Amino acid sequence: MSCTLIVIRHAKSDWDVPVPDRDRPLSARGRSQAPATGQWLAAHVPDIELALVSEATRTRQTWELVRAELPGDPTTRIERAAYTFDGDELLDLVRRLPADVHTAAIVSHNPAVEELVGFLTGEWVPMPTSALAVIELPSWRVRGSLVETGRPADGRGSLRRR
Repeated sequence: MSCTLIVIRHAKSDWDVPVPDRDRPLSARGRSQAPATGQWLAAHVPDIELALVSEATRTRQTWELVRAELPGDPTTRIERAAYTFDGDELLDLVRRLPADVHTAAIVSHNPAVEELVGFLTGEWVPMPTSALAVIELPSWRVRGSLVETGRPADGRGSLRRR
């Protein structure tokens, strides 16, 4: 059975809040972006089983807003290793996903999410805030194909199907 990975970059964060990077919250724009990502996922990828979420405040807030729009209640793991800007570290997390999980999401940061998509598909795609990429893989340990990519919050209908 094939696997589906949804790579999500956190929504827009608030740079005006004087806190360390890890503690930076979402901005008002970010709080409005994230639900659109969840709505798109609910319509197109309904059965997310597991989400690996960076421990940063903005990624946790993004996932909570996304998750609130989903029909099910995916298992959520807050991952220290997902608070990274290095795609190799995210790739390690993907490679360690359990074989009995067939649909997973990872919520993290740039440039790591762009690098991860590139490593897994051989394609570079831009990942602005609240963007997602859907990747189909034969297993968590091999490369796959980019299926869709874009930012649902842009409101231009469906994402770009590959």
